[in-house]
Amino acid sequence: MLSNVKKTKRRFRLKIKREIGLIGGIALISGTMIGSGIFMSPQFVLSYVGSPGASLLIWTISGIVSMLAALSYTELGTIIPESGGDFIYILRIYGPFPAFFAAYTMVLVLKPFAAAALSIGIAEYAAAPFYTDCSPPTVVVKCAAAFSLFLVVIINVLNVRLAIRIQVIFLVAKVLALTTIVVGGLVKLSQSTDMIVENLKVENSFTGTQFSLSTFGMAFSQGLWSYSGWYSLSYVTEELKRPEVNLPRAAVIAISLVTSLYLLVNVSYLSVMTPRELMSSTAVAVTWGNKVLGSWGWIMSLAAALSAFGSLNGSFFSGGRVCFVAAREGHMPDILSMAHVHRLTPSPALIFTTTVSLIVLIPGDFKSIVNYFSFTAWIFYGITLSGLIYLKIKKPELPRPYSVPIIVPILALIAAVFLVLAPIIDNPQIEYLYVTLFIVSGVIFYIPFIHYKVCPRLLNKLTVFLQLFLEVAPTEKNL
Repeated sequence: MLSNVKKTKRRFRLKIKREIGLIGGIALISGTMIGSGIFMSPQFVLSYVGSPGASLLIWTISGIVSMLAALSYTELGTIIPESGGDFIYILRIYGPFPAFFAAYTMVLVLKPFAAAALSIGIAEYAAAPFYTDCSPPTVVVKCAAAFSLFLVVIINVLNVRLAIRIQVIFLVAKVLALTTIVVGGLVKLSQSTDMIVENLKVENSFTGTQFSLSTFGMAFSQGLWSYSGWYSLSYVTEELKRPEVNLPRAAVIAISLVTSLYLLVNVSYLSVMTPRELMSSTAVAVTWGNKVLGSWGWIMSLAAALSAFGSLNGSFFSGGRVCFVAAREGHMPDILSMAHVHRLTPSPALIFTTTVSLIVLIPGDFKSIVNYFSFTAWIFYGITLSGLIYLKIKKPELPRPYSVPIIVPILALIAAVFLVLAPIIDNPQIEYLYVTLFIVSGVIFYIPFIHYKVCPRLLNKLTVFLQLFLEVAPTEKNL
């Protein structure tokens, strides 16, 4: 009788469909990467390193590091063809204890912080045309950011195909906007003979560079934030068609495209503005638009807001899957592992991620959110990269439809270690201790709820109620 019940339960489990092809994969990676970062981070990168040449070097190295890390994750994705990204890789390589800390931190810190920062970018650029003489009020920015979070979660809850189609449409719009900046900058560069052009010459471009571990570490954090999204497909591997083929192709095409655009856009910014003007700008794309497009400068505000919205959509699409997969593996409440019975979207996980993002949004500002996000994220990226190195050395017999030379994850791991340690060694701040203590505090929840599997009856009743209310059911892996 018991076996029949088990069979019945298994029969009614849902499967997430494979809806993402190569174009969708490219759109998800590049669409998530091209967001508020390229429109907001250039002034921070330049202010940290102090010179145009060092700034462009940071953008170049950030692109290379992102490519190395993405290719490493691609190999992991073909060895472990499951959704969940860092969490599932750490779980399969190192076991449940470190994996829980990854899930705990990603669900409660990394993904909400990323969503909050992107929503703030949307709000600031959307409000900029209405506040030409001053910065938008904080209340306006926070309310607009909250609205964008609500809109994105509705899209992702409704339909997977709708979310991917929006990602492709917004990617086209982003590339057109960045191409406009590149072309406009090249035209200005060909016409200019003043000090702006002098700053771009090799002999002058590194004048004023600030050399310290802290400044370069913080500049890398801001630069890599703009490339954040290179890992997107690893979170949705089970929804990708032919992952052994499309994972590496999408990663190489998307990151190459984005790196080229970012370098050209930064050259365009520096061809229109002096370094001092760029560093003092609160919305660099708007300042560029006012100088180049005149009365049509507001178009750049709209383009930047739409770009950040597309990135937020991609971030939600992949980020919600971390919570979903962690719950499916028993590291989060069961309700978060369920999918809508008709739409087949992980709606409880997406709703939960939105709720935490709204809480983070209340006290946060863009610059501090990005710095703490980068510091925390690269801790777990480093653990994941070390896992690939371990598999290459200890388990070379594992089937690998795609493989990279071992030097690739080693170089990416060195970059991860630098990004985590550089700010602490050169300029320690108490906030980094708080972040570390938060990660370690996960042991308070791991011991009773994961290790000993303590499950209060109230939680079971709440799960049943939410399952009926949200019309969701358990899922199984799509391998």
